Amino acid sequence: MKMSHQLLVVITMALTCLSTSLSAAPEIKVIDLRCEYLVNPLGIDVTQPRLSWKLQSDVRGQKQSQYQIIVASSLGKLNKGIGDLWDTGIVSSNQTTHIPYNGIPLKSSMQAFWKVSVWGKDRRESGWSNSAMWSMGLLQKSDWSAEWIGYDATPKEVAKMPVRNFKHKPKAKPKFKSYLPAQYLRKDFRLTQKVTRAALHVTAQGHVEMHVNGQRVGNEYFTPGWTDYRKRIYYRTYDVTDMLANGPNGSNAMGAILGDGWFRGNISILGQNQYGKKLRLLSQLHITYADGSSEVIASDRTWKASFGPIILSDMFEGETYDARKEISGWNKPNYNDKSWAAVNTGAEINPVIEAYPGVPVRPILELPTVKLTEPKPNTYVFDLGQNFSGWARLKVTGNAGDKINMQFAEMLNADGIVYQDNLRSARAADNYILKGGGLETYEPHFTFHGFRYVQVTGLTAKPNKDTITGIVIHSDAPMTSTFECSNPLLNQLHSNVVWGQRSNYLEVPTDCPQRDERLGWTGDTQVFIRSGCNHQNVSAFFTKWIIDLMDTQNKAGTFGQQAPVFHGHGSPAWADAGVICPWTIYQIYGDQRIIRENYAAMARFIDYCHSKKGLVGQVRGFGDWLAVGSKTPKELISAAYFGYSTSLMAKMAEGLGKNEDAAKYNKLFNEIRTNFQQKFVKPDGTIAGHSQTAYCLALYFNLLTEKQRTQASGHLVDRIKAKDYHLSVGFVGVSLLLPTLTEIGRSDLAYRLIQNKTYPSWGYSIEQGATTIWERWNSYTHKDGFGDVGMNSFNHYAYGACSEWMFRSMLGIDTDGPGFKKITMKPELGEGVTWAKGHYDSIQGRISSSWKREGKAFQWAITVPTNVSSTVFVPAADLAHVAIDGKPAKGAKGVEFLRMENNRAVILISSGSFLITSKIASQ
Repeated sequence: MKMSHQLLVVITMALTCLSTSLSAAPEIKVIDLRCEYLVNPLGIDVTQPRLSWKLQSDVRGQKQSQYQIIVASSLGKLNKGIGDLWDTGIVSSNQTTHIPYNGIPLKSSMQAFWKVSVWGKDRRESGWSNSAMWSMGLLQKSDWSAEWIGYDATPKEVAKMPVRNFKHKPKAKPKFKSYLPAQYLRKDFRLTQKVTRAALHVTAQGHVEMHVNGQRVGNEYFTPGWTDYRKRIYYRTYDVTDMLANGPNGSNAMGAILGDGWFRGNISILGQNQYGKKLRLLSQLHITYADGSSEVIASDRTWKASFGPIILSDMFEGETYDARKEISGWNKPNYNDKSWAAVNTGAEINPVIEAYPGVPVRPILELPTVKLTEPKPNTYVFDLGQNFSGWARLKVTGNAGDKINMQFAEMLNADGIVYQDNLRSARAADNYILKGGGLETYEPHFTFHGFRYVQVTGLTAKPNKDTITGIVIHSDAPMTSTFECSNPLLNQLHSNVVWGQRSNYLEVPTDCPQRDERLGWTGDTQVFIRSGCNHQNVSAFFTKWIIDLMDTQNKAGTFGQQAPVFHGHGSPAWADAGVICPWTIYQIYGDQRIIRENYAAMARFIDYCHSKKGLVGQVRGFGDWLAVGSKTPKELISAAYFGYSTSLMAKMAEGLGKNEDAAKYNKLFNEIRTNFQQKFVKPDGTIAGHSQTAYCLALYFNLLTEKQRTQASGHLVDRIKAKDYHLSVGFVGVSLLLPTLTEIGRSDLAYRLIQNKTYPSWGYSIEQGATTIWERWNSYTHKDGFGDVGMNSFNHYAYGACSEWMFRSMLGIDTDGPGFKKITMKPELGEGVTWAKGHYDSIQGRISSSWKREGKAFQWAITVPTNVSSTVFVPAADLAHVAIDGKPAKGAKGVEFLRMENNRAVILISSGSFLITSKIASQ
């Protein structure tokens, strides 16, 4: 039996450490090897890629004292311990992240295999880790010999779809949009020698789905991703060695399907063709033979082209698929393509081509139908129980020509029919035309929807629940956390936040996944990014998107209000994402490179803000978007964010060793701070606008004197009381409100706000049936129905920024400096919650926190990752009432008492798992 190439590699790599695994278990173990945040990435173009790993040990206080990395050009050499590309030797260091490769210069298409050994605190060696690898992409422009190819013919029939009259204007003149079908491209080729390696590099202007010998390549969707295609476009790399036939019967075929995607399809309210009108493929298959020779099969004028069953494919419109037009065998060798046309070559744009640095969009989960109804005869509604991004898998039987229509929606009308008015002009409908002859299964290729409900018409027989299955898609960033507490409302809130993130972290961090918008709004992104980092490992996701963000910077120096940008630049809190997002990734992942590479752009932005209105920054903008019952002056928001971004620049300059810049930005921040106090703060500490958001901005961004802080804290509390203990913040204030309350010592109010069930509150939408975060606090109510269709998303993550507080203050997990090398554990206790538990998988390893209280008795189980230390704040009357693992904390091994602070015993502990008990002080 022939063993696949990939399986053989996996088995060989696993056997590398067999001797270690059979011996006595080491006290410290190396796990989770990553290169540029990714596991075994293919086709990267970073010439000094950074290597990282995690450590695992049951020994408390264990830490790394030394490491050794070896990198080899083949797995065989690695297994023999030969680091012919790089051998660090034994390095005295506890660093486990972002170690730059510093060996023999890497060239295009090279493979690198690597492993790590570490030594613990007692200098005992771990033994070698499992092997990992990466491969290089095409590093030079001259490496590309392929041509851009496509098919520019116009079919006899073009799909013409009416634009939805979502406001139901009776006199509105009908409007239509025309859509061209997807393009099918193919090429036959022969390989007569034995293939040892085959790497496929592919990109497109449009979306591409590649096929080799009848098989789809990979399980990624919307390749090559979304960028400002006029500036840069990414290619993906796939190992297709096992998909090829070689030898005497080495007939092969390569095929591609091109769809409109973001390139030619609808974007926002702007319509189609925002980047161009001609879809194009660029593809190179690099083949290495056993004798060391090589060959490239590239996209060129020898390829053939045709149309196929995908009549229409658009991100907003949906997909129409006519199964009667399927082309059997088109992607297999020896298909008769004499009737196919020659391809067109050349492209409308000529952007920089780079390796994809992010994480691809993939199908992640499947959701079964939980309820099936028939609100009208032969109209069936499938309830999948959860609002999400993705599509429906349809299973159906019928006659050739039967047309099944699927309409997607987040909500239902009172009569049980799907509610689509809030989608605005996005039709969000998939159509499948049967070929007949038995059970048919369909999933779309180049579209997605934001929905919970699927309304199906055209069926010739009553369906069952298995007729529709929900396919959940999002950028495949690993999930990193759990959260649960004694209040079911907060558990549902956490679920809603995570599902909102899943739905919108889809290639770019979009505002919403359903209507005719779906843009990477920068304001939404920056208020939520810290929460987003809790739920998924978004390191690579934001590495990619921050490049998109920097690409929006205009000549004046400000950043776009979206990335990629379509609707303007320079709104305070939106454009500030250009500083806040790199800062956050630096803090969460310890990534200095992201702030170093973007430092000049961020400095230009600070200069721009300073040049506009002196010490108040950009001024104009969206304000505290969708705030309820309050209005914060835009000039104040601008000045506050200018100060905050400047303070972050000072910290980043210091982190990079740019001491003169740090001093310059600190001086500027103090000038902004003084001006803020003079311009916006009255002698009694009242702040202009007298809104919750105004006080949160001033307090959280450190813009006040100590006296003013005390006064403003009181005013913030008063503003909450004036709203009957409810919030009145919008997008700008939502991420600051709860953390600010904790910072001023009023976590009791934070607990009260987050557990409210009446309008406006997080709980209110849950009481109305929400399974994700809504755009408005009252997007729908049982009493009044739906809000304004012009802007009413039921999957809008910005208000989910409360999750930052849930992890940092309820679970008590936070970093103490960049990259979780040191951490703080400080849970806040409050009425209504008697226990909370969860974990966060940091770049250093898992941090867990599980506490419960009964009266004054407090019990807390914590885990601190190997190689990490933690400052732990234990709620306690005094140290005498604190025990660790049943023994007095005072004098406990590996525990250092630091001080008592605000009814907490502050202790320093090293890594390990601990059970802490204490007696809480009387309030």
